Parts: sequence; structure tokens; C-alpha cells
Amino acid sequence: MAGRTDNHIVIDAPMDVVWDMTNDIPNWPNLFSEYAKAEVLEQGGDTVLFRLTMPPDEAGNVWSWVSRRTSDPANRQVRAARVETGPFEFMDIYWEYTEEPGGGVRLRWVQDFRMKTIAPATDAAMAEYLNRSTKVQMGLIKERVEAAARALVR
Repeated sequence: MAGRTDNHIVIDAPMDVVWDMTNDIPNWPNLFSEYAKAEVLEQGGDTVLFRLTMPPDEAGNVWSWVSRRTSDPANRQVRAARVETGPFEFMDIYWEYTEEPGGGVRLRWVQDFRMKTIAPATDAAMAEYLNRSTKVQMGLIKERVEAAARALVR
């Protein structure tokens, strides 16, 4: 059995601002609270290989992994997959950006994954964790992108 989460948020900002800010991987530590460092390792066209590093956890452990992310600017979609999977058998993430009829951009993340049998969490437990943390991170992104968009019109 695999896990899946599907979350979205509407950001009151122009599509180009939302797209540019959320696809600026080196700036992710300023956009997300869960990343201490984001390093681009390799880039070719719309595909980026990058390493994310989290701040130390309560036990002092620092978690880091490499992912590959390919953006499709014409269709406003992004597909990513962990290359260094850690406790996951696989972790695939799909980002979708849709302009809302009343204004703003609906940012949707779908995460498909399966935990390894030796992982400290089941698929269900990880889905629960990801749903909680995704809502927090999406809220921060909304706040930070909307603030940047307001600053552009001043």
C-alpha cells in the first residue's frame, strides 16, 4: 500500500510572482520554515537536481536528501522525485498552479510515496504528518508570497 496526500491553498498574488518565488529553490529557506539550506547541485533546462537540508531536530539530527525537479512553465506544473529516498521507497511530488476565477493562484501539492518496511513510520502515519506539515508550509508560502506581491505594487 502506498501513501498519498493532496493539499492546496489559494495565494492572492499574480501567477508570475507565485511561480517565480516557489520555483526559486535557493531561496526556499526563506519561503519554508522546514529547510535550513537548499543547494542546486546541477541544472539543465527546466530540470534541477538539488539538496535540501533541515534544521537539527530535537535530538540534534540533521536530515538531508537530494531530489530532482522538472518544471513545465507552459502548463504551470512541476514534478519532483527524491533521488536519495531515505526512509521512503519512493517520494514523488506534483505541484499544480491554477489561476482562480476570482483572482489569485491555487497552488496544489500531491505527494505519492511508500515508506520502507524499516522506516520508523507507516504510510498512514507519514500521510498524517505530511498533511499537517504541508498545511503549515503552504500557509507560510501564502503569507510570504502575498507580502512580496504587495511590495511590488508600492
